[in-house]
Amino acid sequence: MKFVCSKSNLVSGLQIVSKAVPAKTTMSILQCILIDTTEGVIKFIANDMELGIETIVEGNILDRGYIAIDAKIFFDIIRKLPDNDVTIESQNSEGNIKVTISCEKAKFTILGRSGDDFSYLPSIERIDGIHVSQYTLRNIILQTIFSISENDTNKVMSGELFEVDGNMLKMVSLDGHRISIRKVELAQSYGYKKVIVPGKALSEVSKILTDSTESVVSIFFTDKHVLFEFEKTVVVSRLLEGEYFNIDQMLSSDYETKLTINRREFLDCIDRATLLVKEGDKRPVIISIENGFLEMKINSAVGSMDEKVDIEKQGKDLKIGFNPKFLIDALRAIDDDNIDMYLVNPKAPCFIKDSDASYTYLILPVNFTTVD
Repeated sequence: MKFVCSKSNLVSGLQIVSKAVPAKTTMSILQCILIDTTEGVIKFIANDMELGIETIVEGNILDRGYIAIDAKIFFDIIRKLPDNDVTIESQNSEGNIKVTISCEKAKFTILGRSGDDFSYLPSIERIDGIHVSQYTLRNIILQTIFSISENDTNKVMSGELFEVDGNMLKMVSLDGHRISIRKVELAQSYGYKKVIVPGKALSEVSKILTDSTESVVSIFFTDKHVLFEFEKTVVVSRLLEGEYFNIDQMLSSDYETKLTINRREFLDCIDRATLLVKEGDKRPVIISIENGFLEMKINSAVGSMDEKVDIEKQGKDLKIGFNPKFLIDALRAIDDDNIDMYLVNPKAPCFIKDSDASYTYLILPVNFTTVD
C-alpha cells in the first residue's frame, strides 16, 4: 500500500477516528487505526467494539492495500511533521510489516499490523432512516447530554432516549437528580422509533458535527446499532438494552409558584455565587421568591453572597435550595431571553420550560439550612 496525502488532511481524519480508539484495552489491535485503500479511496477506521468511526481522507493512492497502525504513534508522528504532503507506504519484510512515513527530509519507519486482524464496522443497511441538519442534531445533543449519568450502576441512565414520532424528534437524558428534554420538528414525517443511544457515542458525534444548517446527517437503526452518516464520515454505535424510564409520569403540570426571569441575569447571578464554592463542595444556592424579585444567597467557608434579580411572579412566595451547577447547565442550554420556572414547594422538582414544550428541564431541589 502506498499513498500521498497532505498533513492537514491526515490530521483531520485522525482527529475524527481517534475518538473511537480506547485508552485502555486488553485487545491491542483496537488501539490501532486501519488504513484501507482497496476501494480506491483512503479510509481511516477505528473501532472499540462499542463505537466505530470511519472517515474518508482526500489523497492520491499509488498502490492499494490495507494496514493497521498504532493510533497514538501514528498521530504523534503526523502532528510533528512539516506542513506538506506526506507519503505513507507499507511493505512486508521477513514476516514483519513495516510502514514508512516520509515528509520533506523527515522519514519514520514503524511496525504495522495485518489489517486482517482488525474488526471492521458492523454492516448496517441504509434503509428507513431519518434525516436532520448537522446544526439541529449537534444542538439537541449539547442541550441534553450534560444530564446523563456518569454512574455505571444503571446503564440506561448512561445513554439518551432517542425517540422519533412522525415529524418530531425527542431526546431525553436523566441522572437521578435532573431531567433534560428537547424536541425538534423534522422536515418530514417518519415511522415511530425509540432507542437508547450511549452518551459516549452522542458526545463524539457532537464533536464531529458542524454548525451547518445545509449539511444533513442521515441516521439509520437496527435492533442493536445506530449509524450516523454525514459528509465523509460514518459513526456506528451499539444501542443500550433495556426499557427507558416513563418520563411522562415524572412531568407534572401542577405548580404553586410561577416566575418569569431574564435568563442571562439569572445565570450571571448563579455564576457569581459559585465563586464562593470550592470544587467538590456541594453547597446549595438558596433562592427566596417574593413579589417582584428573586433573592439568591450562598454561605460557604470562603464567604457569603446575597443578590436580588427582578422577576414576574404568580402564586405563592417560596424558599428553595438547588445545586448551582444543575441550574447553570440548564440555563446555558436555553437560548430564550426570558424563561419560565414552575415550582410547587421546597421538596418538589422545579421545571424550566417554554410554552410549546420544545424544552423541559426538571431539577430536584436540595435540603438546606437557613441562611441569615
